[in-house]
Amino acid sequence: KQHVEVTDDLELSYSDHLDVPKMQLAVRIDLTQYTTQPELHRYVSFIKGRMGRKVSDFFMRFVGCEEKVDIKAQNKQLIAQVDDYLATEQLSTEEKQVSRGVVADYYKQKIASGEDINVSELAAKLPKNEEQQSDFSVFNAHLEQPLEPQFQPDRAALKPLAKFSGQGGGVTLSFDRNLLGDKVHYDPVTDTLVIKGIPPNLKDQLSKADKD
Repeated sequence: KQHVEVTDDLELSYSDHLDVPKMQLAVRIDLTQYTTQPELHRYVSFIKGRMGRKVSDFFMRFVGCEEKVDIKAQNKQLIAQVDDYLATEQLSTEEKQVSRGVVADYYKQKIASGEDINVSELAAKLPKNEEQQSDFSVFNAHLEQPLEPQFQPDRAALKPLAKFSGQGGGVTLSFDRNLLGDKVHYDPVTDTLVIKGIPPNLKDQLSKADKD
């Protein structure tokens, strides 16, 4: 992509640059990682965009490598394990939400800097069990399928940290986590969800439909 800038002599200078955010297919090879720690198989990473699985697979075959770490699965597993870990600690709902906010901030920082998620680094930011000398790293290590020590962050992982969402049977729902128990109440016995304070635009639609 071409861009223009003004030089010190007040002249226009034209130059080309890579528009990275709009890249759909790209590969990055970390030569330092390849030279120093090739056994980790972490020296190749991809931008696969929304080109579809077939195109992504073709691109990987073209480059001549195979996927060793499922990034989306690792990120999804991390968020699930954070929830499981917080559930084992004696924390209030507010404290759990604060911890999820810490994880979200950590994710945003790593995405912005282009760095990997580091499980040990993240563990240091989460509550610890001082009596048992245990933290999230220890919790992860004792799981049947522990997380990789490091992996690329996936922006999609941020959503479940802040919201509950789901769809099925023609119904799509999404609401902030902090509303559960306040404006949103779930009864597991009757499998019902009660929402207090319906959004005005939805309320207006329902009112009009009720008059039809």
